[in-house]
Amino acid sequence: MVLGLLLTGVAVARQNNSDQSDGNAQSTQKEKKDQKSQPMVKLKIQVSTNKDKPIDNASVYVRFNQSGGVFHHDKLAELNLKTNQDGSVKVPEIPQGQIMIQVIAPGWHTFGKWYDIEKEEELIQINLEPPPHLY
Repeated sequence: MVLGLLLTGVAVARQNNSDQSDGNAQSTQKEKKDQKSQPMVKLKIQVSTNKDKPIDNASVYVRFNQSGGVFHHDKLAELNLKTNQDGSVKVPEIPQGQIMIQVIAPGWHTFGKWYDIEKEEELIQINLEPPPHLY
């Protein structure tokens, strides 16, 4: 009798766990579906001087809103990237909308601007200014 009750309790516990894991899998699939339904953009950022000379090894910070799921609000996500020798950087796919791009390079004036991106692919040209001379 006791053995029968224990086996019944184990069976019920396993069923509850499988129901919970199915619910977790469904919510995870729903979150992925929500992220996929949001249009994405592939960005390429070209950093150069006013004389069209590429600036390599510049730090590029890309900030964008990322959905937080069913119970969470959108959160601001950030990518930290570096330009290559030709002064460009390819940004992994991110959600379309308002995107902040900041560029910091030694010996150049810091750049920062919000962009409204509504296309699937976008090339953004950024020209850095020389720093002001302080005497």
